[in-house]
Amino acid sequence: MSGESVQPQAGPSHAGFDFPYPEPIRAAIVPGGVIRRAAPAPKSWIQKVLDQIIGSPRQWVTPSEVVPVTVLAVQRYLLEDEPRDIIPNLPLYCYDVTISDGVYQEKCYLDPSLNFLIYQNILKVGIEMRISRVSCVYNEKRLGQGILCIDNVHCGETLDTVFVEIPFRNRAHGEKPDRPLRGVKSHYLALWNNEDPYGDIWLTNKQPAEYNFSDTKIIALSHLETTWFNRRTFPALLVRILQKSKLRYYGKPDKKMIEPYQTFLEVADSSGTVSVIMWNTLCPEWYKSLHVGLVLLLQDYSVKKSYPFRMPPLPADPQIKVITTMGPISELDDMPENRICDVIGLLVFVGRVQRSKKKESREDYWSYRWIHIIDGTSELPFIVELFSTSQPEIFENIYPMSYFVCTQLKVVRNDTQTPKLLYLTTTNESRVFMTGGHRGQPYTYEAKVKNFIQWIKTKTESGEVKNTVIGGYYPYPPVPETFTKYSSSVKVESLLTAMNEVKKEIEDLQYREQKRIAIQGIITVVKFIPHSSATESATASEIPWINRPSTSHDDEPMSFQSFQNASISLYTSNKVRVLQGPIAKPVIVTPPEAFLQAKGNRLFRPSIFQYRDGTSSVIQLKARRTLNERWESPLWREKRLGLIEHLHYSNVYPESIPRKFILEHKKFLIEQYNSQPAKYIPPEGKPPKLDDFQSARSLGHFEVTILGLNHEIAIDVAFLPMYSPEDLRTSQIDTLLTSMNYSCVYPQEVANNDRLPGPRAVASDIIKAAAELDKVHIIGILDICNLGNNKMEVCLHKIYRPENTY
Repeated sequence: MSGESVQPQAGPSHAGFDFPYPEPIRAAIVPGGVIRRAAPAPKSWIQKVLDQIIGSPRQWVTPSEVVPVTVLAVQRYLLEDEPRDIIPNLPLYCYDVTISDGVYQEKCYLDPSLNFLIYQNILKVGIEMRISRVSCVYNEKRLGQGILCIDNVHCGETLDTVFVEIPFRNRAHGEKPDRPLRGVKSHYLALWNNEDPYGDIWLTNKQPAEYNFSDTKIIALSHLETTWFNRRTFPALLVRILQKSKLRYYGKPDKKMIEPYQTFLEVADSSGTVSVIMWNTLCPEWYKSLHVGLVLLLQDYSVKKSYPFRMPPLPADPQIKVITTMGPISELDDMPENRICDVIGLLVFVGRVQRSKKKESREDYWSYRWIHIIDGTSELPFIVELFSTSQPEIFENIYPMSYFVCTQLKVVRNDTQTPKLLYLTTTNESRVFMTGGHRGQPYTYEAKVKNFIQWIKTKTESGEVKNTVIGGYYPYPPVPETFTKYSSSVKVESLLTAMNEVKKEIEDLQYREQKRIAIQGIITVVKFIPHSSATESATASEIPWINRPSTSHDDEPMSFQSFQNASISLYTSNKVRVLQGPIAKPVIVTPPEAFLQAKGNRLFRPSIFQYRDGTSSVIQLKARRTLNERWESPLWREKRLGLIEHLHYSNVYPESIPRKFILEHKKFLIEQYNSQPAKYIPPEGKPPKLDDFQSARSLGHFEVTILGLNHEIAIDVAFLPMYSPEDLRTSQIDTLLTSMNYSCVYPQEVANNDRLPGPRAVASDIIKAAAELDKVHIIGILDICNLGNNKMEVCLHKIYRPENTY
C-alpha cells in the first residue's frame, strides 16, 4: 500500500445531497511492514451542515459550528419559477455561489435577499466567508434535486492563499457543461452585463466545411428583394459577412425561452446587401465563430420587413474594404457629429471598467471604459468611450502600449461649449482588435495602417513610447462652462439633487456604477492632501536659492522671540544659512535637530547668522511666504457643531489613482482595473500591491467640504486635479475653478527649459482661489462611483458660480 494519503474524491453523480459521500480514510506503512491506520482526514464542514439539514424538519438550520469557507465562484442567471404576483420586488437575477471548506467544494444558491452583497461587490471570489444560517431548497420538477441555500453570511477579507484543486462533494456540480442550480434556463450570464458571452455553451471551434453546390439552388439578394413577398419557400443565399453586431440578451422571467439572444449581421453578395438576424440557440452555436469576411450559406430562413426604428449601420463596401474611413486624428477635427469612422493606433491610456444603468431597468447595466489612442499624426490622442462589444477576451485584457483597432465608431462633438467636446464612442456594430489579433483582417492592407505600423516601429526602436497610464478616476466627458448648457446636455428626471438625497444616491450605486449629480451649497473647507508616494522635485521657484535675488519670497528680519510665530511650508529644505563674517557669502549647512521645531503639520526652521569674531551672535531668520494647505471659512466654525448630518466621502482609494503602466506587471494591473471575475483566478506568484505602483498624478488631492444651503447637512468630497509635471498644459491650473475644466490624463513631453510650478505651489494657489468663494452659493457637479466593498468615490468635477450659472 502506498504511503501517500488517500485524497477525497468527488462524490456520487446525484444532484441532491441525499447520498453523502463517506469521509476518506488515510493509511500509511510504518517500519516493520505493519499497516497502521492514520487519523481520518478533517471532516468536511459542508458535509456536517448537510447532515444537520437532512435531519431537520424545518429544513433550515443554524450550523452548530461556524467555520470560514472560501468563495471560489459567483455566477448569475435569470430568476424563474417564482410567484412574482405573490412575492413583491423579486430581483430579475439570482446567484449560485461556489464555496470550499478545504475538503470539498459545494455550489450553493444565494437567497435573493442577500443579492445586495454582490451588487456592492462585498461577496466576491477569493474572500473568506462565514455562513451562519442555511436551508434546503428542493426543485420539485426534478428527482432528488436538493440545493443548499445560503440564508445568512458574514463576508471577510480577501485571502492571500486559496486552494482551488479541491473536488466537488456532488460530482454533478463539476460536470460540463456548467449549469445553474435553479430554473429551466440552460446557462449562466456574464456577472456584470448581458452583452458578453459567458460559459461553456458558447462554442468557438466551428470550422469551415466543404460543400457541394451542384444540387443547391441559390438566389441573388437583388432577386430576393423583388420576389420575397410572393414566396412561401426561399432558396439558399451565398453571402459574405460585412459587419457583426454585439449580442442582445432579451430574457425575461415570464418568457420560457432557452438562450434568448439576438445578433445582427450585415451580409452581401455581388448584387446587394441585407441585414440578417440570428436568434436564440444559433447565437451560442455560431456567434464566436463568425467574423468579417467569412462566407456563409444561409438556408431555412424567413424574410420580414426591417424594423422601422433600427438605426442601420454605415454601408459597407461589398469588397470587404470596410475601413475606408480609417484616418488620423487630424481628420477627426473635420468630421461632423454622428459620422462613423474607424481608428488604429497605440493605446497610451486605458481606464478602469465602469458601469452605467440601462434605461428602464433596475438591474441591467452597460460596461464601458475610456481609452486614449495615438497614431503619430497629432500630439493629441483619440479619446474613445469603449463599451463592451461582446468580445470579453479583448475588452478585459486591454492594456497600454498595445496596437489597437476599433471599427464603426461614432463621432460625438459639441463645438459650442467650452472646453470643446470631441470624442468617439462605440456603436452596436463596433469591433475591436488588439496586438496578436490583427492577422488576416481586411484593414491590414490599408495604406494608413501601413503608415502607422512604420511609425510605431520607429518610435519603439528609439524608446520614445513611454508615459503610458492605466486606471484611476477619469473625469470625462467635461461639463460645459455654464450651468444652463449643462442643464440642456443631461437627461435626468431631476436636475439638482437635494442635500438630504445625496447619501441615498451614493449608497444606491452598484459595483463600478458611475453617475454624475449636481448639488447646491457653500464651500467651507479645502484641505490639500499630498500623494503618499509622490516624490517632489522642487523647482527654482520653490527653493530659496542664495545665489540669486528672491522673486517669490518676502524678506523680513525677525527677532528670536518671534521665531515661533513664523510658518514655513512642508517642502522647504532642511537647511539653514550660516554667515561667517559680516560680509561673508552665505553657505548652506544642515542645522541641529534642536532648531527644527514642529507645530501641527508645519515646521519652523530658523536661519542662523553667526559672526567669525565670536564676540556676539545675532540670531535672525527670513520669513517666507506661507503656502497654505488648508482653508476654513468662518461660517464652518459657526455651523459645524449644529449639523444634522455630516457625510464623509472624501477618501481617495488606490483604485482612484491612475498608475504609470509597467509592462512587466501587465497581468496584475489589468486585473486591478477590470471588473471582479466570476471565478477565482490564482495569481502568478505573490502579487504586489496597487500602492506600490507610481501614480501618474503628482499633485495629490484635496478634501472639500460643501455645506448645504440650509446649513443642516454637509458633505466631504475629493477633488483630484489632473496635474502632472510632465504635462505643460497643467501649468495653467492656477485656481480651483479653472482646474475643473482640465481632464486629460495623457502626459505630454516638455522641453528641457520648461519649468513648472511644484505641486504644493499649485495646491496653495488652488486653496487661495477657494477662499474667494467664501459664503458664495455654488453648484457643484459630483462624479460618484461605487468601487466595491463599501468604497464610495465622490469627486468634485466642476463648480458653477452665480455669474456662470446662466
